[in-house]
Amino acid sequence: MSNQLDNHSLPPKTCTIERLVTVPADVEKVLSGKKTATRRNGRYADIGEIMDLQGHKFVVEKVYSQSLGELTDEHAEQEGFETVDEYKESILSYHPGMPWLPQMRVWVHEFRPVSD
Repeated sequence: MSNQLDNHSLPPKTCTIERLVTVPADVEKVLSGKKTATRRNGRYADIGEIMDLQGHKFVVEKVYSQSLGELTDEHAEQEGFETVDEYKESILSYHPGMPWLPQMRVWVHEFRPVSD
């Protein structure tokens, strides 16, 4: 089960928000509204933190831990893919040799555009 926490309950960040979305295809998906979340093996942002992509701002609304076995096609759609299999194939292409283990946990960062 996914469990959303507040910033006070979260472990320290392992990276910075500037590294949250860096792959050019993913940046385009965020800018076009097709990608509203990203999963990382570490925590890259706090709730309320602002991500800037090419001058467009996005606020992180949720940060929580999730196992790969919990992923559904709906979660894959948040990532800009139609199915979990498409998402899995993409991730494994970036990380050759990485195992895809159902019990492996990742950090989910959900965001939305900042309205002016």
